[in-house]
Amino acid sequence: MASFFRFRPALSRAVVTCGVCATVSVGAAAGPAVAAPPVPDPPALPSSLSALSWEVMDARTGDVLAAKAPHRRLPPASTLKTLFALTVLPKLRQDEVHRATYGDLSDVSEGSSLVGVDEGQRYTVADLWRGVFLSSGNDAVHTLAHMNGGVSRTVAQMQATARRIGARDTQVRSPDGYDTRGQFSSAHDLALIAREGLKNHDFRRYMATKWARFPAAGGKEAFGIENTNRLLVGSHGVRPYPGLIGVKNGYTSKAGCTLVSAASHEGRTVLVTVMNPQSQDFNAVYEESRALLDWGAQAAPLHARQAAASRPLSAPQQLAAAAPAPQPATGAEVTADTSGGLGRHLGAAAGLLGMAAVPVLLGRRLRRRRHQSGAR
Repeated sequence: MASFFRFRPALSRAVVTCGVCATVSVGAAAGPAVAAPPVPDPPALPSSLSALSWEVMDARTGDVLAAKAPHRRLPPASTLKTLFALTVLPKLRQDEVHRATYGDLSDVSEGSSLVGVDEGQRYTVADLWRGVFLSSGNDAVHTLAHMNGGVSRTVAQMQATARRIGARDTQVRSPDGYDTRGQFSSAHDLALIAREGLKNHDFRRYMATKWARFPAAGGKEAFGIENTNRLLVGSHGVRPYPGLIGVKNGYTSKAGCTLVSAASHEGRTVLVTVMNPQSQDFNAVYEESRALLDWGAQAAPLHARQAAASRPLSAPQQLAAAAPAPQPATGAEVTADTSGGLGRHLGAAAGLLGMAAVPVLLGRRLRRRRHQSGAR
């Protein structure tokens, strides 16, 4: 279990004050330096983690707080649907209506999870996205992929999206994440994908939805669907996690259980990816994710404080740090300092003016004398 969470002591800095071309150490001439309070050590990582790979990321900065084998390439199962959503969501209007066809559903793999898209039934794009995020419906994925120009085109676009955001451990072979030869991703890549998804309003809305009608317009064929992410809704013996805002769970016999989670605490969002726990616990992927979310909620603020302490100061901050603390002055001190300094400057200026005036006066006298001599 390797932790990438590190605290480094702040380095002393030198400040160059350009106005006087002098190098001054921080705190010089300012009296004894007041030491910043030390950053506490991070909490101990959970000791019962059995996943083959996992990662904890600060969603705002993208900093990896802790990880185990984060670049190990593993089957992602339905967590790859996050990449599908990141790629296709911006391409289709949410209110567009589509009548499902046999062609939309003909290439869905046998044994896939389904939301229940029926040939001939009309669905909005928003209906289909709820089918993707809540029920992990491969039938909804393939219908949207065909609306996007086909499965092959969509897979190529997903691969391009992965490369664009730096998810270089990911190889896409299917749009839905179902086990396919040569398809893999990593804990780090899935965290990157989720982080990008959080920037999209629709992505955030769908991943946080717990229950919905499918289709939303109702009718005799409509039925209720519930999000299969147990950490979000609380089901099958799993308590809902406070502050959880998504993202996506998955399971196949080859991939095992996979889960990408995002939770917000006091304005800071932590992302956790857990891939294929080896524990025999039925809910291991959820409970190991819970433990890492708890750890991240404590560790992320400490990491932010450490990063701020080690960040180079801006020029105004450097000058403020190097300047002596202002001392209260009496009226006499102010008068003495002002009069002395001002007197010296005025005296020097008067001297220069006097020297400049001498040639002028001499010239005038010489001209006057020549004029008088000529008048005689």
